[in-house]
Amino acid sequence: MTIQQIPYHPYTPPADSETAARAFYEIVNQRRTIRAFSGKPVPREVIEQVLLAAGTAPSGAHKQPWRFIAVSNAELKHKIRMAAEEVEREFYEKRASDRWLEDLEVFGTSPDKSYMDTVPWLIIVMALRTTDDGGQVYYLNESVGIATGMLLTAAHHAGLATLTHTPSPMNFLREVLDRPEHERPYMVIPMGYPADHCTVPDLQRKSLDEIALFKD
Repeated sequence: MTIQQIPYHPYTPPADSETAARAFYEIVNQRRTIRAFSGKPVPREVIEQVLLAAGTAPSGAHKQPWRFIAVSNAELKHKIRMAAEEVEREFYEKRASDRWLEDLEVFGTSPDKSYMDTVPWLIIVMALRTTDDGGQVYYLNESVGIATGMLLTAAHHAGLATLTHTPSPMNFLREVLDRPEHERPYMVIPMGYPADHCTVPDLQRKSLDEIALFKD
């Protein structure tokens, strides 16, 4: 069976392509990971639009193997925080190599995840190892990775700040959220507005010459 073809209606930017690309870069170049969130509410409607944008990502055989669980319930957020901190303490005290801890030291990270109680939303990204009806999925990590990148970009475009948190192991999320076996926890993304006192490390991103190679 083949899928019916329909006309493609491309997006047309309001300016020429170079101007539009430059403007978009200026927007996304302001995106930073933060760890100090405001408790200012974010309407559910905003989160819905961000998740819809993430759901437009391409995926292997169009299986769309992702599920985004948006948590705003204070009690549930606290449960996730407590479980995440337990895993993180194990990481920092026993599992992380000296080199890894040295690379993290400059960022001042720690097992403390108190921002999870403050931030209005936790978005838990699940990677679906099968479809909900048991069907095959393809290029799972690639598909979910693209969707997660689009999720972060959509949140930034909406004026929200985010943090990408990957506690390891993450199986506790399936238990806390009561999710089925075929959903594999992929990432926890706190999402909200930055706190008034929020600061970020003074970092420089790699130049174009360092990240790209042109074969004209």
